[in-house]
This record gives sequence, structure tokens and C-alpha cells, in this order.
Amino acid sequence: MVAPKTEEAIELLRINGELTSKTLAEVGKWVAPGVTTAKLNEVAETFIRDHGAVPNFLDYDGYPSAICASVNDVVVHGFPSDKVVLQEGDIVSIDLGTLYKGYNGDSAYTFPVGEVDAETRKLLEVTKASLYKGIEQAVAGNRVGDIGHAVQSYAESFGFGVVRELEGHGIGRDMHEGPGVPNYGHQGRGPRLVEGMTICIEPMITAGDRRVYLARNGWAVHTADHKKAAHFELTVVVRKGQAEQLSTFDFIEKDLEV
Repeated sequence: MVAPKTEEAIELLRINGELTSKTLAEVGKWVAPGVTTAKLNEVAETFIRDHGAVPNFLDYDGYPSAICASVNDVVVHGFPSDKVVLQEGDIVSIDLGTLYKGYNGDSAYTFPVGEVDAETRKLLEVTKASLYKGIEQAVAGNRVGDIGHAVQSYAESFGFGVVRELEGHGIGRDMHEGPGVPNYGHQGRGPRLVEGMTICIEPMITAGDRRVYLARNGWAVHTADHKKAAHFELTVVVRKGQAEQLSTFDFIEKDLEV
């Protein structure tokens, strides 16, 4: 069993969660047609360091940037680049994290670039809603499969695909800890959730086929049919009755029409 965190550790995770949330909001201010994903990376890294933390994605297993910037058919782990210029109607998933006082933060949000079509907006709405469906199940006494089932059943009810090859995870002193938190599964299956466990729930949902492939760079994951994919992630602590969010989208959405 994965050991629950102390309240002292949870408080440090909460501080990191708030900083990741504010960093995503700062990056979101720059998401617009004509902006490069390299610029978004620069904004995030500067903001994180200015607040006394370190971008924990940078150099993680050799990853070269402070954020993942995944555009359209890239599900996750897209490299920021001066050559990737956002276009009207795109979507871009920004995944980032912080390291502060020995603990980690990790969160992701998929932003529309300008106006997007109705199908894309529905994909964003359903993916984010499926995240909250998963969070509802992150309570003491449930099992990991209850989270995955909630995400999967909701997303698939709209005809969207649920990526199987990638999953959420525990978080603490290491950015990726146990248990793994898949976005699919069966109710009542998997590790039991215990009060004080801290986990990242992160649905990765596709507009079409759920199958994906790994790019030649060994990082970026694309949809097999090249249809768009969305990715939302929050950090929560398992509690009795109702999970407690350690990160939030509130800072982002006060400035967006969502």
C-alpha cells in the first residue's frame, strides 16, 4: 500500500499546487494565434523561478523544457519550439510542475487558441468534466478503479476515446509516485484509496480513435488518426467523503469564457 502523507507534507504539496495553478493562468494569458510554444515555455519558467521554485519538468529523464506544450493531435509531452506557432482554432495542452521545499506540483490545462469549432469545444468540456467525475471518486475507501471507471464511462458516453497507454499518478517528494491512476477501469478494482494519499488525476481524451503512437523524439504522443486530444490534470488529496483539491483551475477560468 502507498503510505498517506502527513498534514505537513500535504501543506507543502498545497503550496506547490497553488503555484502550478497560478503558473498555468500566467501562461494562459499568452495563448493566442501567432505565439510560439517556446514563448509559453519562457513565460512559465520565468514565473516559477520568480516565485522561488524550480520547474520540475526541466531535465526530468532528459526532458528539455519547463513545460509540455502539446498542440492538436499531440496528446502529451510536446516539446516547446520556436517553430510551433499557434493558429486560430488550435488547442494547446500545457502541462507543468514545480519543485518547492522538497515537494512537487503537477497540473495541466488545455487552452483553446482563439475561436474553436463546436466539436473541439465539446472535447474540452467533456475532458474537463470527466476529470471532476474522477475527483468525485477519490475518497477514502474507494479504489483506483472507481476513478478510472468514472472518467471512462463519462467520456465514452459522448463518443470520445480514452487513452490507455498513459495515466495519472501519486505525487510527493517525487513527481511520479504510486499508485498509478488510469483513466479507465472497473468499479471496485485496484489499490484502495486511503485518507492522506495524494494523487494526480489527468484524463487524456481523444476526439476520435483512442489509439496513440510515440513520435521519433521518444516523447511526444500523437493520436493515431491525428484528431485532436485534450488533457486536464489536478492534484488532490484523498479524504473521507470528499477529495480535497490541492490545485485548481480557478485562476485560469476567471479570465476565460468557459
